Amino acid sequence: MVEEIEIRQKNITRLINRHCKQSGVSKTMIPSLYLIRSDKMLEPAYRVFNPSFCFVTQGLKEIYLAEERLEYGPSNYLITSMDLPVIGQVIKASPEVPYLSLKLEINQNEILEVLKDAKIHTNTKDNASRAMFVGQIELSILDAVLRLVQLLDSPGDIPFLAPIHKKEIIYRLLQGQYGRALAQIAMEGSNTYRIRGAIDQIIQHYDQPLRIEELAAVANMSTSSFHRHFKEITNMSPLQFQKHLRLQEARSLLLMESGDATEIAYRVGYESASQFSREYSRMFGFPPKADIKRLKEKFEPIEADTDQNLIGTS
Repeated sequence: MVEEIEIRQKNITRLINRHCKQSGVSKTMIPSLYLIRSDKMLEPAYRVFNPSFCFVTQGLKEIYLAEERLEYGPSNYLITSMDLPVIGQVIKASPEVPYLSLKLEINQNEILEVLKDAKIHTNTKDNASRAMFVGQIELSILDAVLRLVQLLDSPGDIPFLAPIHKKEIIYRLLQGQYGRALAQIAMEGSNTYRIRGAIDQIIQHYDQPLRIEELAAVANMSTSSFHRHFKEITNMSPLQFQKHLRLQEARSLLLMESGDATEIAYRVGYESASQFSREYSRMFGFPPKADIKRLKEKFEPIEADTDQNLIGTS
């Protein structure tokens, strides 16, 4: 079994090498499939991960969801079942053995379709669980991934076969160790499904004052139950979640527009420029002006680690 897994990994590695020759992210002809390459270790990247399946064939990466650290490499896969602000970093890569990975975006409708078609039973009463997790790669998952990536060599087959192979990957994931957690995101009435609605609300209105009672009403929960489930799913409070979004968006705006830090602070929802500067420094390690100057001098790390997304991007 181990030998067969290694063979599949090498085949996928060759395909990524063939179709992703430059450092950074490559959008493929297969909808929602991206290939990522890095020839060196990168600075931490602050992004919002969207719902996706990620698999590394070479190298190593770490993700911080608040204080929780997740590490994944060739023996693992990463699942994110809803939008989450994280810190990601490639921690093992070199020109000789570059970091290679793929990202397959998934959504709740695709998960629900597989659940129905495969008649997979789920329980909406299951407790909410973390929306990001690392699983042990299995041969069945690798086989499905290999079939999908191989389509890059025969693009004429993509329109018909890609949806089939993607459904197979989701099916295998639903049968894996975190299948029940993944299924919850698509099951209307589950605690995870209801919290997702509140998360969408925070993301859409991240620059507005946070009203817990309104978010709890969106999730159809009491405020205490909402707080508990939100923390279980995201590993942070709603206020911490919003703060991560605001600071990440502020950093992006400062990089793209070279605007005044105080003006940007107000645009992302801060009422105090001094509070913004303190929280920015605490998250990124430097005050806004010094941080942006430093990043612009070495802009490549921000571009290269793009298997993650900023607010409002896809």
